[in-house]
Amino acid sequence: MSAIIEIKNVTKEFKVLNRHEGLRGSIKDLFSREYNIVRAVDNISINIAQGEIAGYLGPNGAGKSTTIKMMTGVLEPTSGEILVNGIIPYKNRSKNAMDIGVVFGQRSQLWWALPLIESFRILKDIYCISDKDYKDMLELYHSLVDIDPILHKPVRQMSLGQRTLSDILAAFLHDPRIVFLDEPTIGLDVSMKSKIRSLIQSLNREKKTTVILTTHDMGDVDALCRRIVIIDKGKMLYDNDIEHLRGFFGSYRTLKIRANGDLKKQSEIIKKEFTDISVSCDEEWISLLIDESKAKVIDVLGQLQSSHKITDMQLEEISTEEVIKKIYEEGV
Repeated sequence: MSAIIEIKNVTKEFKVLNRHEGLRGSIKDLFSREYNIVRAVDNISINIAQGEIAGYLGPNGAGKSTTIKMMTGVLEPTSGEILVNGIIPYKNRSKNAMDIGVVFGQRSQLWWALPLIESFRILKDIYCISDKDYKDMLELYHSLVDIDPILHKPVRQMSLGQRTLSDILAAFLHDPRIVFLDEPTIGLDVSMKSKIRSLIQSLNREKKTTVILTTHDMGDVDALCRRIVIIDKGKMLYDNDIEHLRGFFGSYRTLKIRANGDLKKQSEIIKKEFTDISVSCDEEWISLLIDESKAKVIDVLGQLQSSHKITDMQLEEISTEEVIKKIYEEGV
């Protein structure tokens, strides 16, 4: 399958003024321009095929948003080549905009005071959508999700979940070949997250739309993405399918225990006892991430039972979230 997005050896650098502190520093800045070069994206190459849902992951400041802005044509790369749907985005921003949809966090593209249906009609005119295509898309929306309660509701009166749902529908309205979704489920409850994920899957399946998803919610990744790309400090760490990623850490297991006493205090004691094992704690469990090629779970559990009064335990395969965390820490 041919690539709809081709990124080849792309680097993006920014000049940042090196500001000095205090009054003297401010006066010095008026007459001296000292700049630091910050490399936000460092020699990245990615090919994404039509119809893929690709997770583009990384910690804050990794370079995700900069890459997305270059793909949408907002930024020009310092070096390297980008082709989106056969065109260079920053040289053909208007043409590129007709073939993409974008949902960026909490920044709505809908008209705040207007009912949703009026925003759809404005977008219909902006994107020159034919009457038939517009009608067909609304019928598809009706078949996928119950939009009747929100169609005639002003956006300002919607809940966060309803606005997010509406923004995603608006992004797909003109049948773009590519949709960029930045943290689409942030701040939503479990029920609405499930509805949003199901909608994205259905639209991808029905329209063969390529979806680029940036998120910190590993539930989104597990539910939607077969392929993930991970970057950190501008450099690519991983580009492959999610099962292949878990295969790298197949020997890892998470041992979750409850022990008598304050869990936080108990976890601090366990950290000192097992310095080579990652130990974390939440309101219910103390979690130990164990590499069985180095230490057997049964041996760790036996040692824990000899020094702690364990009241409950669970054993789990390594989660996507833990895999991503280890990649950030160690690389692949």
